[in-house]
Amino acid sequence: MTDPRAFAEDLGIPGLHDLHTHFLPPRVMAKVRAQFDSAGPLIGRPWPLHYRDEDDALVEVLRSYGVRRFTALPYAHKPDMAEFLNDWAAGFAERVPEAAVCGTFFPEPGVAAYVAERSATVEVWKVHVQVGAFTVTDPLLDGAWGILAETGAPVVLHAGSGPVPTEHTGPGPVADLLRRHPRLRLVVAHAGAPEYAEFLALAEGHERVALDTTMAFTPFFEEMGGAYPPDLLPRLRDLGLAGRVHLGSDFPNIPYPYAVQLDALARLDLGEDWLRAVCWDNTVAVLG
Repeated sequence: MTDPRAFAEDLGIPGLHDLHTHFLPPRVMAKVRAQFDSAGPLIGRPWPLHYRDEDDALVEVLRSYGVRRFTALPYAHKPDMAEFLNDWAAGFAERVPEAAVCGTFFPEPGVAAYVAERSATVEVWKVHVQVGAFTVTDPLLDGAWGILAETGAPVVLHAGSGPVPTEHTGPGPVADLLRRHPRLRLVVAHAGAPEYAEFLALAEGHERVALDTTMAFTPFFEEMGGAYPPDLLPRLRDLGLAGRVHLGSDFPNIPYPYAVQLDALARLDLGEDWLRAVCWDNTVAVLG
């Protein structure tokens, strides 16, 4: 298995930038882990977590892997939760210099106001429609989306139907959202799995829409949603070289070692230039 530091060194990059990792308030993380442990209704299969520790220890794991920047990516699943998570994530970024300042929002009264207030400091937003049980086209969110289209801050969006589809997942609502706000800088999580082709096409058609690699291409993920279609790989290569594919891992909530994600990317055989772009250059361009 690849050593993450050696992987970066072999590519000639200073380390890794991971746009999709999770750090949450301890009580929230405990509930998330309980969902994975029980193979809850939105997970749908056994999911043995490989990493389970306190924040400080998990940060040290990422540092040991040469991950130079990463995210907290909190996500709200009910009203009056987002601002609690945003406060916590801001404090986490203050304590951990490698961590981007992250935020989330939820369809609720006042959402546009707190997104506007946070927009000066939040570097990466996170929205999870599967867990949140809402659609991205909820009218309550329209003002917030408009603000983010203007600021250009990336929004890591879990809208694909994996691992378990719901009435709110899939490419259709995202396409509707982009018709209204075509300048949104969306990063579609998990490469849009399992609707790989549809989300790839959305990214190709919108210059500020990107994909992240989170769990995609790994044997575990392919067992759930099928392998990434080989005929899409040339287009995925072009998108990555155009700056719009980002390394994501879902650390620490993954059922295998971190290096499995890197090995999966290397096996795509899309070239070292593509790997350098995905694992370093593209996210540097977004986060600085």
